[in-house]
Amino acid sequence: MSQLLGKATLLRCPPGTSLQDEGRLSGAQYGIPTSGAMDQKSFHWANHILQNTVNPVALEMAQPGLRIQFDQDCQISLAGAKVLASINQTPLSNSSLISIAAGDLLEIGAFLSGSRLYLCIQGGFQVERHLGSGSDFESVSSTSKRSASEVLTYVAFPQLNSLRAKPKWETSWFESPEIEAYRGADWELLSSAQQELICSKTFHLSKLSNRMGIQLEELVPNQLEELPTNPVFPGTVQLTPGGKMIVLMRDAGVTGGYPRILHLTEDGQSKLAQKRAGDPIRFQLIETITG
Repeated sequence: MSQLLGKATLLRCPPGTSLQDEGRLSGAQYGIPTSGAMDQKSFHWANHILQNTVNPVALEMAQPGLRIQFDQDCQISLAGAKVLASINQTPLSNSSLISIAAGDLLEIGAFLSGSRLYLCIQGGFQVERHLGSGSDFESVSSTSKRSASEVLTYVAFPQLNSLRAKPKWETSWFESPEIEAYRGADWELLSSAQQELICSKTFHLSKLSNRMGIQLEELVPNQLEELPTNPVFPGTVQLTPGGKMIVLMRDAGVTGGYPRILHLTEDGQSKLAQKRAGDPIRFQLIETITG
């Protein structure tokens, strides 16, 4: 039995909107980044509510203003930033599990807290996959961002599944400034005074931040030189000779020559992805557990 496909039309699409999933598990040997949802915690929660299982593709937004219309019945879930959202101009009080009827118009308004929102759909958006992933990235997928008038395809579910429970997304987990991190591969190159400074100082996010990396405003004075090229991953914190700390995110390259002083935990990466320029953070060092 063939599946009924629905079409979701992007009537308005804010800059930086892209399709993301869990990311690529291959391609690093060619210099291709992992990509995927910046806030994996929110992404996984919404897809769990929808009972999606096989690396579903979702819309990631970093700005308000999305208007999207669906031509077939489906179920969607919103998670990540706390936003004002409406269906057919009726405000949503709970956006965790939304039943969509053919012709419904979803609008995303102001971001009240957080900086990234995920629109997940039952079955995921149906897109061509490259290296096992549907995540947008220039030179890998057909585009690096989505635009107005574009049409996305999804599997329609005329008989909507219903949950007796009424899940509700909470945002309090990313509102605290503490970001958990492990010692990086080059942590021991720092002096004890520098290590103490990094663990005790409050840093603030710079405006120079994107899906490749997030810079911090405050400097950590050091005399460290660049190192031979080494592997880096999403969550790696690099320290430049000029004292800038850069947290690599999902679209970062796979190698680098700056000292790798910290590595954020998975929750730490998701929490940082929801911070805005100017927000304060403090690194909370986590001891590794050995067997």
